[in-house]
Amino acid sequence: MRCVAYQNGVSIGDVSIEDISEVLQREHTFVWLGLCEADSELLAKIQLEFGLHDLAVEDACRAHQRPKIEEYGESLFMVLHTAHLAEKQVEFGETHIFLGPRFLVTVRHGASRSHSKVRERCEAMPQQLAKGPGFVLYSIMDFIVDNYVPVIDGLQQRFDVLESAIFEYRPSRQTIEGLYELKRELLLLEGAINPVIDICNELMRFHRGLIPNDVQVYFRDIADHIKRIDQAIHGMREMLLAAMQVHLTFETVRQNEVVKRLAGWGAILAIPTMVFSWYGMNFRHMPELDWEYSYPAVVGGVTLCSLLLYLRLKKAGWL
Repeated sequence: MRCVAYQNGVSIGDVSIEDISEVLQREHTFVWLGLCEADSELLAKIQLEFGLHDLAVEDACRAHQRPKIEEYGESLFMVLHTAHLAEKQVEFGETHIFLGPRFLVTVRHGASRSHSKVRERCEAMPQQLAKGPGFVLYSIMDFIVDNYVPVIDGLQQRFDVLESAIFEYRPSRQTIEGLYELKRELLLLEGAINPVIDICNELMRFHRGLIPNDVQVYFRDIADHIKRIDQAIHGMREMLLAAMQVHLTFETVRQNEVVKRLAGWGAILAIPTMVFSWYGMNFRHMPELDWEYSYPAVVGGVTLCSLLLYLRLKKAGWL
């Protein structure tokens, strides 16, 4: 937990939970509180100090919420999904944000990075930080959106490996499983970022009492960034579907090649099978059997016919 009070954009020190309500009475002062995996008892104390709504606190405690923005009186409650790569797998988390005229509270759940770098960056810009909690909200949202980019790059690298395996004619069960897993993660990532555009649009148009006019413009930059990421995801999904179709096409071609080879060898084996079964009939009178050269003639004829058929099929590409 990190709770710091800021006056005119400058940090005036850490604040204990019990002193938050007293600090909020000072002029040109707001409190930035960051929590990670907060329990219900701690959130109950935070609720008393900031006057948060019961439903918003309940959602922040339970987690597993969809990305959204809700208004409760003079405060806003937002849920954003975070994502980062861990051993080439995408892990998702949540960041819940309470925004008031003089406070901002973040509650992180699951796989989400610390906001310490965001705090350092904001503290290095006291003129911007003096604009209040609205600028801190922009900085946190921008940090979350920026972390989507390495995830997209990692998924693109995984797709390139799978695509190379397909076009190098090395498809396997693991390849198609990798494609489906990649498609699933893209859908989850798309579900995490798409609502952010609506959230940014609402923050740009409404809630002027919480977000100054000169800060609302910043959310347009986040919306543009999200649109570019969404376009990258859409493009990767199109390529993914094409790769899956190519994979299935290659599998069909490979199976057809196997069937052609089996049919070719079956045709070659049909010649001796037919001849030998013909002379395997137990008739008493078969005149050619009395001929001195009948055996070498039959064997030679079967061999010659089989060889000619083999050469014909080889030329046709069946063998």
